[in-house]
Amino acid sequence: MYEGIVTVDVHGMNPFKAEAAVNSALRRSRGAYIIRIIHGHNNGTVLRDAVRKRFKDRPGVLEVRPGANDGITELILKRV
Repeated sequence: MYEGIVTVDVHGMNPFKAEAAVNSALRRSRGAYIIRIIHGHNNGTVLRDAVRKRFKDRPGVLEVRPGANDGITELILKRV
């Protein structure tokens, strides 16, 4: 893990558990500027779509963007 980047792996979770895991990471992300969510892409796009939709307008999240590959989504956080 790079300093300032928090990684959350939600492989195998349902959308509700994945949202809880990402919310937990958001709460403890003091000093971080990116939350990298690894959701995978081989088993469909349900997790990817849920993460991108649910965190798009979340307070504290500046931008939701695709990661380096289809299995990653990054939340760019607002600086406080």
